[in-house]
Amino acid sequence: MTTTDLKPVGDKILVRRLEPKHEKGQIILPESSKEQSREGHVVAMGGGRIVSGERIPFEVKVGDRIIFSSITGKVKANDEELLVMTEGNIIAIVTSSS
Repeated sequence: MTTTDLKPVGDKILVRRLEPKHEKGQIILPESSKEQSREGHVVAMGGGRIVSGERIPFEVKVGDRIIFSSITGKVKANDEELLVMTEGNIIAIVTSSS
């Protein structure tokens, strides 16, 4: 299964987590103690949520770099773990690369 084989439904969004950038330093932490990144790229989206019979469009789009607060699930595609969340879990869209 590839990421193109996955199409979220409703208000669900698939996100590829970005690896955190570790600065060079004197202390080396084991992998299990490192905090996971809360940044990712949107790779696929459902059709949006429905409120009072009307579909509400997403504020994010495929390719957006985002910061999120939590995830609702994980799926594997081609040995890659993708995150599943709703738009409500997204805190911000990163608008610059700096």
